[in-house]
Amino acid sequence: SVVIQECYVQNTAREYAKLYAAEAEPLEGFGEVPEIIPIFLIHRPSNNIPYATVEEELVGEFVKYSVKDGREVNFLRRDSEAGQKCCTFQHWVYEKTNGNLLVTDLQGVGMKLTDVGIATLAKGYKGFKGNCSFSFIEQFRALHQCNEYCEMLGLKSLRTTHQKQRKATSTKSKNLPNSSTVKKIMPKKAREHRDLISSEH
Repeated sequence: SVVIQECYVQNTAREYAKLYAAEAEPLEGFGEVPEIIPIFLIHRPSNNIPYATVEEELVGEFVKYSVKDGREVNFLRRDSEAGQKCCTFQHWVYEKTNGNLLVTDLQGVGMKLTDVGIATLAKGYKGFKGNCSFSFIEQFRALHQCNEYCEMLGLKSLRTTHQKQRKATSTKSKNLPNSSTVKKIMPKKAREHRDLISSEH
């Protein structure tokens, strides 16, 4: 069921957040680390909806900190400490899982996060399949800008040499539509799969 999947995803993301905290907290000047709150599944056999989730109520301004799609520009993500640390958490998970998994939809109040999602490549990662389209991973790679917390953790920049070269080339290359170059690289099957996912949402 969707509810069980939601619990599974959030609690898996929570385990990654704990590992991230264990690595980041001891670093001088890092400070408080975002926490994903636990979500509990309860079974109510007499109820029409037999499964429900219970979690701590977050009081305060609810903010979305992570990139959901390229059109969303969230200044609180870029400018707030919690937002920057969430972006670093995404980068850290991405690097830890060799680009196979990304925690998405990081949102919550201050450093307490809930309703998160996970994107994995189609085959999943270590037996775990995410609940978000793997296009989120591609998007993260394209849009992530490292900040001081990424540097503190020694994360590798996602800006590849290929992108740097493209900036250096003459203005003629600007006329090439980017989409056509992407399509050539991606196998047809994967492209259809992605289109299918994006049309569902």
